[in-house]
Parts: sequence; structure tokens; C-alpha cells
Amino acid sequence: MVLDSSQERKVYEGILLQIHEIVQERNLRPGDKLPSERELSEQLGAGRSSVREALRALELLGLIETRRGEGTFLKSYRHNRLIDILGFFILRDAKTKKDLIEMRRILELDAVRLACRRATDKHFEEMERILAIAEERVERGEVPTEEDYLFHRVICRSSRNSILHRIWAPLVEYSNSVRIESLSREGRAKMAVGEHREIMEAIRAGDATAAVEKMRHHLENSKL
Repeated sequence: MVLDSSQERKVYEGILLQIHEIVQERNLRPGDKLPSERELSEQLGAGRSSVREALRALELLGLIETRRGEGTFLKSYRHNRLIDILGFFILRDAKTKKDLIEMRRILELDAVRLACRRATDKHFEEMERILAIAEERVERGEVPTEEDYLFHRVICRSSRNSILHRIWAPLVEYSNSVRIESLSREGRAKMAVGEHREIMEAIRAGDATAAVEKMRHHLENSKL
């Protein structure tokens, strides 16, 4: 059977996601062995030939290497690069992109609500440190994309709901390109850091209503 372009894309997405999950769950390092074509085929419900072609594509991208008679191995795994590739496939679909951003918004608002009750001094110290670095970067004319991610991650962690955090993390990683584009707008980085500080102070005060409203306003301004 010949797959149409949509079906082929789903096969690639499935394999990329499966490899990403395997790397995370097993804490694999460069040189570690990945499942065989047969195992991937069974896990994904895809034909061996389709799996083989997808693995060839991953090899060309420099993510894996195939050793004759030995198997497929992780090659110089770089987390951000794989996430970028995943995001490229996932965000090509406008509906999926919209759903992803909508889901992140739901999680962020619930996280900030929980943080108002559960955040500790340790969380606030981490937020302050991240904001200080972000402010310094903005003053130097840089875009603090990493600090933006870290600030939101602290809020999710301060909710002290491990499932919420585990769902949130990949959503933000897959939408990385959207976040970078938003922060790169003229004047947006400085405004975002100010909004972060307002969110933090509302959480510190335990004012869930204000914190949720400030987070909602921040996400709207960020086009998320």
C-alpha cells in the first residue's frame, strides 16, 4: 500500500515521538542502542518499510546511526534539536497548533492557582534569581527566551502537582518557536519580564484571583 503525504507524516511523527520518549524514560546517552526496526514497527503499528525510511531520515538529521549487524544507536543526542524537529512536524497543522496553545493556557492558569497555596520560599528565591538574570539580559538588548521558560517552569513546579508539570513541559517545548517569535517582538521581552514579576508578587500574596488574571493577561500579550 502506498501512503499519502498525510499518512507518511504521521508515521514520521510517531517514530520521532517514540524515540523522544525512549530517550527520556531510559535516560539514554550517545552510543546507547535504540529499539530495532521490528520493535518500533510493532509499537507504532507501522510497516517495517515505513519505519526503515523514517529511521534513514533521522540518520540524515544526525540523530541516530545504524551499524551493520549491530542495530541503531543514539548519535550525539541533543535534546533541543530533537524538540525542534518534533515541533516542526507537530506545528505544521494549524488546528494542532491552536489546540496545543489552548492546552498550555489551561495548564498555566491552573498551575498559578495552585501555586498561590503551595509555593514555598525556595520557589520564590528561584523566581527572583531568574527574573534578575532576565532583566540583565533585556538591558543588554538580548531576548531572555531561556529565562522565560524557566520562570514558567518554576510556577508549574510550585503547584506541586507532578502530573501537571509532566504534561506542561513537552507542550512548552513543542511550542518553542511560537514563544521565541513572541518574545522577539519590539519591546515584548521587557514587558514580559515585568508581567512575570507581577505574577510572582500575586502568587506571593496568595491572591489567586489576581494571579490568574495577571497570568491570563500575560499569555494573551504573548499570543499564547
